[in-house]
Amino acid sequence: MFIQTEPTPNPATIKFLPGREVSPERTLDFTDPEEAARISPLARRIFEVGGIRGVHLGPDFVSVTKAEEEDWHLLKPAVLGAIMEHYLSGEPVVRPDVELPQDPQPAADEDEVTRRIRELIDTRVRPVVARDGGDIVFYGFERGVVYLHLRGACQGCPSAVITLKNGIENLLKHYVPEVVEVRALS
Repeated sequence: MFIQTEPTPNPATIKFLPGREVSPERTLDFTDPEEAARISPLARRIFEVGGIRGVHLGPDFVSVTKAEEEDWHLLKPAVLGAIMEHYLSGEPVVRPDVELPQDPQPAADEDEVTRRIRELIDTRVRPVVARDGGDIVFYGFERGVVYLHLRGACQGCPSAVITLKNGIENLLKHYVPEVVEVRALS
């Protein structure tokens, strides 16, 4: 098994590409090793390496964020080993018997502006962010402000503010004049 790695804009995060499906139905983000162990055997193995602050499961990639004091030269081989061990074990990436945490869902009475914002984020923003090992989830639109949650490589990334303001905010303002600002939720 050959696992490729790619750097991300976040120096604390590396994107691992196992050449197989990881979480094709939806992305999952773990910052708590206990929650990871309950839901994903793959994420559990990665956290067991030690020195890991977060694991993000994308459709065909795994983004791993290290603790600040750790060194990728030491962690990267161990994370590669954990991913390889998982796929050789035959275990599922996500336990089928566990209820997954839910992202905010569109309300039945969602207005046209909110639908346009959600569509732009899902079709134009999320695919680009996924290439960098992250994800952005829409949480709401209120009084001109779009609320987003950053995950994976985006969370804690030094360039996240620039991406939000110069990228996402400008895109949304261009296509949806009702948008005044974009804010990240922690």
